[in-house]
Amino acid sequence: MRILGIETSCDETGVAVYDSQQGLLAHLLYSQVALHAEYGGVVPELASRDHLRKLTPLIQQVLTNSSSHGHIDGVAYTQGPGLIGALLVGASVGRSLAWGWGLPAVGVHHLEGHLLAPMLEENPPAFPFLALLVSGGHTQLIQVDGIGQYTLLGESVDDAAGEAFDKTAKLLGLGYPGGPALAQLAEKGEPGRFVFPRPMTQRPGLNFSFSGLKTAALNTWQKLEQQSDPQAQADIAHAFQTAVIDTLAIKCRRALQQTGLKRLVVAGGVSANQRLREALAELSEGWGAQVYYPRLEFCTDNGAMIAYAGCMRLQQGQQEPLAFRATPRWPLEELNSSQ
Repeated sequence: MRILGIETSCDETGVAVYDSQQGLLAHLLYSQVALHAEYGGVVPELASRDHLRKLTPLIQQVLTNSSSHGHIDGVAYTQGPGLIGALLVGASVGRSLAWGWGLPAVGVHHLEGHLLAPMLEENPPAFPFLALLVSGGHTQLIQVDGIGQYTLLGESVDDAAGEAFDKTAKLLGLGYPGGPALAQLAEKGEPGRFVFPRPMTQRPGLNFSFSGLKTAALNTWQKLEQQSDPQAQADIAHAFQTAVIDTLAIKCRRALQQTGLKRLVVAGGVSANQRLREALAELSEGWGAQVYYPRLEFCTDNGAMIAYAGCMRLQQGQQEPLAFRATPRWPLEELNSSQ
């Protein structure tokens, strides 16, 4: 089965073709970072319009690159969660193509795409596994027992880790996107000068909270901003990143202990953070576990993960009616009951 996958949930336009026998055949990604940089964040209306401009040429190029003109067996598109306007672009184009070609179509849950992204690698994890989904919009610990078999173990009660990175970068005066800029600046920081709290690690449970950590960084920066200390910015970035990573690692260790699982999948944009990878490598070595990641280009939003997840769903017999949906708010736990 050969599937065309379309991703337009936020500010990246991703298209890919996945073949159940041959694997990933082609993929392309267009990022809107330059478009939104002027505004310091994603402008939903501009994002939607840019998806409209870029999506059709990307589809044509991916079909050419994969020699798939006339050889597609189904179409998958991101149904949600995400920005409603952006989702509607991908859903309407994907469903229309499927109707015009006489093929089945399926709406994919964006987070399921991230959870399954490591399956595109040469050494994919076997079920069951524990997943840390850590991105700009979500920080969740999920037990994955199979396709569509997801148990939410813990999540952020306020800002997601990636969101906290972006907001802290903005208050420090860094550019957009803020998360990678803060991580780069943190490499120049002095360890131990500032020590920020590790939120919710002193109480039981697997939930996260990062808004207080963001406030601690803000208060420290405001006290030092007028002191002409050029090193302070980097030291705060270092302390903030270290606190976030320690918190994530502590919760992962607790979740592995609670579930008894020995496989940990880490997905989402923050999974590309090198310091996080080092901390989880140390954790896995001490716990006797194995950590799996998507390749770096598939840590952020992409069409390949949607094509793969869509292929799995279509093989199970799932497909959408002509009345397609876009679901901007779609908790992952509702995915199980809706299929």
